[in-house]
Amino acid sequence: MNSDALILAADSALRTLLAEPRASRPTPTPATPSATLSEDERREAAALMRVNHVGEVCAQALYTGQMLASRDPALQAKLAEASREETDHLAWTLERLRDLNDRPSLLNPLWYAGAFAIGYTAGKLGGDRLSLGFVVETENQVEAHLNTHMDRLPAGDTASRAIVAQMKDDEVQHARMAERAGAVPLPGPIKGLMKVAAKVMTTVAHRI
Repeated sequence: MNSDALILAADSALRTLLAEPRASRPTPTPATPSATLSEDERREAAALMRVNHVGEVCAQALYTGQMLASRDPALQAKLAEASREETDHLAWTLERLRDLNDRPSLLNPLWYAGAFAIGYTAGKLGGDRLSLGFVVETENQVEAHLNTHMDRLPAGDTASRAIVAQMKDDEVQHARMAERAGAVPLPGPIKGLMKVAAKVMTTVAHRI
């Protein structure tokens, strides 16, 4: 990785982990206001939104790693566009965490580093098509994960539900973008390892 790439990687990490994320779209709003949550409901909603925030930290890292590994300007532009939408998600989930009087994961630097390494390594060793395969599989797993959150969020927490619903729609579009750009399916063992890693991350981030 040359010096320019290192600077871009460091800039992305600092902006994701330390700067205030700025959304380009308004925060999704529910048709009906959220109900008053019990303390147990608040804690559960906050834990789920913390997991979602970690997912967006990882998305920023993954896309940054892939953009730096690719030499295709058209693909870099598509990944950058998807990354901007993930920045919206980052801002929305952080805002909702604050509304719920809670905080992001304390391990965000670790999650970011791991996702960046996956994105950069996939792009360098496997090329753009394999890198895009990671996008498809990641977004498919995220969509499934968000579906479970819709089941687990308190029924009265319509604010969190509106955010998660829009995030899910965006993730589906990111996966379709990667497929159209030439993604190749990942081997079964790699998909399995990704699911195990995601399970570890979501379990830990739910609490820490």
